[in-house]
This record gives sequence, structure tokens and C-alpha cells, in this order.
Amino acid sequence: MITTARLDLLPLTPEHATEMATVLADPALHTFTGGTPLTPDALHTRYERLAAGSPDPAVRWLNWVIRLRGDNRLTGTVQATITDGTAEIAWVVGTPWQGRGMASEAAQGLVAWLRTQPVHTVIAHINPNHHASAAVATAAGLTPTADVHDGEVRWLLRLP
Repeated sequence: MITTARLDLLPLTPEHATEMATVLADPALHTFTGGTPLTPDALHTRYERLAAGSPDPAVRWLNWVIRLRGDNRLTGTVQATITDGTAEIAWVVGTPWQGRGMASEAAQGLVAWLRTQPVHTVIAHINPNHHASAAVATAAGLTPTADVHDGEVRWLLRLP
């Protein structure tokens, strides 16, 4: 578990699927990533795969749900895929909790934790029109690069 001032980042399990299906139910969350909200059963199946870990032993899949401690509610997810000392991170916060700094706080907590791991580089890929995600990346210490992949800007943080 990773803790921040208001949040607990709990390792994702299939048991989180029912509550997370509600958290992630707004189709607007898929504006930049594509797809549609998953049903609780489909999310449970997805979380089973994620919790089992990567089939490639050289790749670590790390996924957490974000719990707002004061309300004891799940509000989103953060993730890191670590390969050869590089962590690719991502986050999503449900619509009702957006605009309250939770994604930034969760991403900062994740990056702080990654500093304790054998990680030298943190990256994120963000749609250039997704200003909220750009703000989250900035708050977590990442800066945009000139690299664009599949229409998304690569953001980068080098760790000492």
C-alpha cells in the first residue's frame, strides 16, 4: 500500500471490480483513451489478468485502486508497468472526484514510491488536448518531450 495525505493506493484485486465499475462508468472517461465503460463482470476478468501479473518475467505490472481515506470510497486507479528500469505510469479518477487534486496526489505518491524501486526513468503518454492529465504529470515531476507516439506526447522524469 502507498499512502498520501488523503489517499491510500491499494493493490488492485478482482474484488475491487464491482465498486470500480461504478467509479469508471462515465463514458467521458474514455474520450482520450477510447473504449467504453466495462461491466462489473468484464472488469473482474480484466482485474484477474492484471493481478496475475505480466506473463513476461522481465515486465512488472503494478496496479492500485485509489481510496479516498476520509470517505472510505474508491475513486480511481494508478498503474506502473516497469521494464528495464523504466516505469510507464497512468492514472484515472472517476468523474465525481475530478478537480479535487486526487489524480495529482495519487501520481505524486506513485512517483515517490517508484523512487524506492530500481527505476531510473518514469514516462507517461498523454493526449496533447488532455490538459488535466498534463497538469497531473507536471505535478508528479514529469515534463513533456518532443516525442509523439500514437498521437500522444511522451512525458519524462529521470530519477537520480
